[in-house]
Amino acid sequence: MGAPVDSELDGLHGDCYAGWPLVGTARFLSIQSKGRAAAPSHSFCSVFVPGMSRIHRPRVAPPLPLLITGVAGVAGYNAFFHFRSKYGGAVLGTRRRDNWPLQCEGVVACDVEDRDELLRLFDQHQFAAVINCGGSCRLKSCELDPGMAWRVNVQGVANLLDALEGQDTRLVHLSIDLVFSGTRGGNHRESDPTDPVTVYGKTMDIAERLVLERRPDACILRISLPMGVSFNGHAGAIDWIQSRFKNHRPATLYVDEIRTPTYTDCLNDVLEDVLARDLSGVYHAGGPQPLSLYQIAQIVNRVGGYRADRLIGCLRHAAGPMPPRAGDVSMNSEKLARDLGYAPFDPWPLDEKFLPTHDHWHHERPHGEPGSPELLAEVLYRNPRKWQSPGERACVS
Repeated sequence: MGAPVDSELDGLHGDCYAGWPLVGTARFLSIQSKGRAAAPSHSFCSVFVPGMSRIHRPRVAPPLPLLITGVAGVAGYNAFFHFRSKYGGAVLGTRRRDNWPLQCEGVVACDVEDRDELLRLFDQHQFAAVINCGGSCRLKSCELDPGMAWRVNVQGVANLLDALEGQDTRLVHLSIDLVFSGTRGGNHRESDPTDPVTVYGKTMDIAERLVLERRPDACILRISLPMGVSFNGHAGAIDWIQSRFKNHRPATLYVDEIRTPTYTDCLNDVLEDVLARDLSGVYHAGGPQPLSLYQIAQIVNRVGGYRADRLIGCLRHAAGPMPPRAGDVSMNSEKLARDLGYAPFDPWPLDEKFLPTHDHWHHERPHGEPGSPELLAEVLYRNPRKWQSPGERACVS
């Protein structure tokens, strides 16, 4: 039996996957250019508020120059290329100094735990806005080394707030659904009390409180699993699951850990919109389709055309106490939709034909079903709705 999934499926923050071989810009561009995803056969839109469609109001440019911290993570990496392609050299990203394989134009080495280094960076560039995607999200590493988790996830945020002291810099801080234990039935709202079960979740919860106390004008977005490409091919949920199947290894995923994943294509748009507005406080930014980790793996397995018998499901308590796992941490994002004026997230996956209907769904493959890694790249790594017209394809200068 394959080892249960570890923190690779919690991948949000940018500095938790240092040391993998660089794929970087080449990976981003190759994934984005592998064929054009066909328009979905239905008009399935995410709707959080009755009658509200996913129609965006005209956007204004965000405050510039813009800093994006933690670009080694899936959310930060995709946000960096999104903003860099639109605003060029006015956008900078940071990575940890020891994550030397991540070499991209516009990405600078800076450890957020080093307060003096961070202050120098701000003095040099006078950022008008910051998207904070940094942190350490490896569950087991955080459990075994709480001091490291505190330095990166709490002290790093405190240092960032020090750098912003006395400035009117716009701050958008990314947090995580794992500030909840998942023992209260899911569909969490912002008003629900937090009760994390992991060191990672606890440090993220403390970081939220720091931001709320010291920067009440900031916007905190709690996200779940961001679905998009990563710089190294290992940092994201899709990456880890696909790598097991691709290498003919089993993957064991929890049937009772429930998340609300989002396409990074949608999240990028939300970040751009939120930056330009005065939204403040905590907002949930989860997708409209709750899925268990096992269901996510079913989708990757079947869409990717991999052997169905490689996937194993189990209850999270069967994996043992280390690291502890949350349960149903699905989030209700109606507040964000209401204040933006539109439903910001399409469901992942976009096409409902890719949604599992039962535990053995991934075994049911009609003759000629075109499962392949290429199809996976077209419909799971990126939002097919976003990539329907050639003019919408991202380009990186």
